[in-house]
Amino acid sequence: MTPVQTRNLIDGEWKTAPSGATLNVTNPATDELIAEVPDAGAEQARAAIAAARAALPAWRALPAGERAEPLARLASLMQDKHEELATLLTREQGKPLAEARGEISYAASFITWAAEEAKRVYGETVPSSRPDQRILVLRQPVGVVAAITPWNFPSAMITRKLGPALAAGCTMIVKPAEQTPLSAFAIGELALEAGIPAGVLNVISGDAATIAQTIFADPTVRKVSFTGSTEVGQKLMVQAAQNVVRLSLELGGHAPFIVFDDADLDAAVTGAIKSKFRNAGQTCVCPNRFFVQAGVYDEFVAKLAAALEPMRVGAGLDEGVAIGPLIDDAAVAKVRDHIDDARSHGATLRLGGEIFSPGPGLTQRFCRPTIVEGVDASMKLSHEETFGPVAPIRRFTHEAEAIELANDSPYGLASYFYTRDAARLWRVAEALEYGIVGANDGAPSTAQAPFGGVKMSGFGREGGRYAMHEYLDVKYVSIGLSKPI
Repeated sequence: MTPVQTRNLIDGEWKTAPSGATLNVTNPATDELIAEVPDAGAEQARAAIAAARAALPAWRALPAGERAEPLARLASLMQDKHEELATLLTREQGKPLAEARGEISYAASFITWAAEEAKRVYGETVPSSRPDQRILVLRQPVGVVAAITPWNFPSAMITRKLGPALAAGCTMIVKPAEQTPLSAFAIGELALEAGIPAGVLNVISGDAATIAQTIFADPTVRKVSFTGSTEVGQKLMVQAAQNVVRLSLELGGHAPFIVFDDADLDAAVTGAIKSKFRNAGQTCVCPNRFFVQAGVYDEFVAKLAAALEPMRVGAGLDEGVAIGPLIDDAAVAKVRDHIDDARSHGATLRLGGEIFSPGPGLTQRFCRPTIVEGVDASMKLSHEETFGPVAPIRRFTHEAEAIELANDSPYGLASYFYTRDAARLWRVAEALEYGIVGANDGAPSTAQAPFGGVKMSGFGREGGRYAMHEYLDVKYVSIGLSKPI
């Protein structure tokens, strides 16, 4: 699969934008130009929709097992090309190569799981209240669907939508983030190699607003799955109204991470590093607010600082790097603003806070792992998603206080807490107003389980059998029985 495609995949063919316009894909660690990709507009978006519409009847008519076979081959090919895909991902996105390798395996797992779930889409019979009636409930594919995906997990955010959509019998248009389209094209290449028919999967890069408007304006598209910011998600809800398009939205988060006095502190530190500092803190489920009970506050902060201090910051392809670059200059500006705002309101830096270039030829987009103490509700860190390797820590006294602080947010995607009290584990897990709860677990996401949020973090679920429901319509069939002749 080398070199990777740099053109749009439409109806099984690789195409440039009709205007010839292109977008630059650069390495955020070095600003190296990696590729030029099409800057598609409405014309190619309409072509991709038409291709998906034309491919739909034959694809949804296939028995589930026959749809599962090419999906299973796609997952296998992703594992076969594991190192190439991971290297490509790191080059365009920046995360350390070890994390990129993990993402490719994670991404393939969603395809594998969905291929199996294709065979388990069951209907129902329902007891009737009339002797001359039989009630059937059928589950059928929604139809043509679209996925709009972010830059922070450019492979996994595609496959956990693509897998269940195709397994259910839908056809799809994928619009990847402008910063990271190459991973999407690589998945498109492997999909064709796996035998997924032309038009079933289409991948187009270009202006997000134009493509989204075109998708929502076409009544052919019956479902859109979006991962991104709450602000963009709100705009998409408005656009979806015109054709009453079904939505799944995985939006912003502001995850709390609670450490109780009875916690295993070493496990809590390990979980904090996994959840907060993966991808340089650029994940929607990473903790943005740490609440540590007074009895262990000093010890936890000291252990966390000791674990973070030696972590190497640098280009993702360099050996031993644990923290890669922020994605772009806007991300750098936001992290710097949040740190400066906290300090101006009286917070102190226990560790880090520096944004710098770690070596010759590298950009000024790197931030050292940072611990901020003395955080209170007046600071941006307490209310806004930072998307950087910054851990704001606040002391609390009682369990009820921790729950109140944790739930004091319009967001409800992920949450975490550490305790060795079995009763507290149940109480807190049930009290947290979040779609995902990591109880003594800093990395709860897996292909088998439902992933998604509540409140302003969106709705819909990805993963497990729940993901299939997002791409299936429920049809009620009432059968009237005539009298015997």
